[in-house]
Amino acid sequence: MADHYASGTWQVKQGCDQEFIVRWTEFLQWSRANYPSIVVANLIRDRRVPGHYVSFAEWTDEASRDAWKQNPEFSTHFDACFALCEHMSGADFDRVATV
Repeated sequence: MADHYASGTWQVKQGCDQEFIVRWTEFLQWSRANYPSIVVANLIRDRRVPGHYVSFAEWTDEASRDAWKQNPEFSTHFDACFALCEHMSGADFDRVATV
Protein backbone atom coordinates (compact mmCIF):
# COMPACT_ATOMS: atom_id res chain seq x y z
CA MET A 1 0.00 0.00 0.00
CA ALA A 2 1.30 3.46 -0.91
CA ASP A 3 1.38 6.05 1.80
CA HIS A 4 3.01 9.10 0.19
CA TYR A 5 1.25 11.79 -1.81
CA ALA A 6 1.86 14.81 -3.99
CA SER A 7 -1.09 17.01 -4.81
CA GLY A 8 -2.13 20.44 -5.86
CA THR A 9 -4.95 22.66 -7.05
CA TRP A 10 -4.56 24.57 -10.30
CA GLN A 11 -6.55 27.57 -11.51
CA VAL A 12 -6.02 27.65 -15.27
CA LYS A 13 -6.21 30.90 -17.24
CA GLN A 14 -9.33 31.35 -19.33
CA GLY A 15 -9.00 29.67 -22.72
CA CYS A 16 -5.93 27.62 -21.73
CA ASP A 17 -7.62 24.41 -20.56
CA GLN A 18 -6.70 22.20 -23.51
CA GLU A 19 -3.07 23.32 -23.57
CA PHE A 20 -2.84 22.85 -19.80
CA ILE A 21 -4.15 19.28 -20.07
CA VAL A 22 -1.60 18.53 -22.81
CA ARG A 23 1.27 19.92 -20.73
CA TRP A 24 0.12 18.15 -17.56
CA THR A 25 -0.13 14.88 -19.51
CA GLU A 26 3.45 15.39 -20.75
CA PHE A 27 4.48 16.05 -17.13
CA LEU A 28 2.79 12.80 -16.07
CA GLN A 29 4.41 10.82 -18.90
CA TRP A 30 7.85 12.13 -17.92
CA SER A 31 7.13 11.30 -14.27
CA ARG A 32 5.99 7.75 -15.02
CA ALA A 33 8.92 7.09 -17.34
CA ASN A 34 11.49 8.19 -14.77
CA TYR A 35 9.78 7.22 -11.50
CA PRO A 36 8.02 3.85 -11.67
CA SER A 37 7.21 4.15 -7.95
CA ILE A 38 4.36 6.52 -8.82
CA VAL A 39 1.31 4.32 -8.26
CA VAL A 40 -1.57 6.62 -9.20
CA ALA A 41 -1.71 10.03 -10.84
CA ASN A 42 -4.86 11.94 -11.67
CA LEU A 43 -5.89 15.31 -12.97
CA ILE A 44 -9.49 16.08 -12.04
CA ARG A 45 -11.56 18.97 -13.41
CA ASP A 46 -14.02 20.67 -11.09
CA ARG A 47 -17.16 21.14 -13.20
CA ARG A 48 -18.50 23.73 -10.78
CA VAL A 49 -15.55 26.11 -11.16
CA PRO A 50 -14.28 26.99 -14.67
CA GLY A 51 -10.55 26.39 -15.03
CA HIS A 52 -10.19 24.65 -11.65
CA TYR A 53 -8.29 21.35 -11.55
CA VAL A 54 -6.94 19.12 -8.81
CA SER A 55 -3.91 16.91 -9.39
CA PHE A 56 -3.09 13.94 -7.21
CA ALA A 57 -0.24 11.44 -7.20
CA GLU A 58 0.32 8.47 -4.92
CA TRP A 59 3.81 7.06 -4.34
CA THR A 60 5.13 3.80 -2.98
CA ASP A 61 7.81 5.57 -0.95
CA GLU A 62 8.74 9.03 0.24
CA ALA A 63 12.31 8.89 -1.13
CA SER A 64 11.06 8.48 -4.72
CA ARG A 65 8.58 11.29 -4.33
CA ASP A 66 11.30 13.58 -2.96
CA ALA A 67 13.74 12.62 -5.75
CA TRP A 68 11.02 13.45 -8.31
CA LYS A 69 10.53 16.93 -6.86
CA GLN A 70 14.28 17.56 -6.65
CA ASN A 71 15.03 16.52 -10.24
CA PRO A 72 15.90 19.66 -12.30
CA GLU A 73 13.57 18.44 -15.06
CA PHE A 74 10.69 18.52 -12.56
CA SER A 75 10.81 22.33 -12.56
CA THR A 76 10.90 22.46 -16.35
CA HIS A 77 7.77 20.32 -16.68
CA PHE A 78 6.01 21.84 -13.68
CA ASP A 79 6.71 25.40 -14.84
CA ALA A 80 5.31 24.60 -18.30
CA CYS A 81 2.01 23.71 -16.62
CA PHE A 82 2.13 26.61 -14.19
CA ALA A 83 2.68 29.14 -17.00
CA LEU A 84 -0.92 28.50 -18.05
CA CYS A 85 -2.33 29.10 -14.57
CA GLU A 86 -3.45 32.05 -12.54
CA HIS A 87 -2.21 30.27 -9.45
CA MET A 88 -1.45 26.85 -8.03
CA SER A 89 -1.40 25.66 -4.46
CA GLY A 90 -0.45 22.44 -2.72
CA ALA A 91 -2.82 20.45 -0.62
CA ASP A 92 -2.22 17.85 2.05
CA PHE A 93 -4.18 14.64 2.17
CA ASP A 94 -4.61 12.14 4.95
CA ARG A 95 -5.72 8.62 4.12
CA VAL A 96 -9.13 8.10 5.66
CA ALA A 97 -9.95 4.67 4.30
CA THR A 98 -8.59 2.13 1.84
CA VAL A 99 -11.00 0.14 -0.29
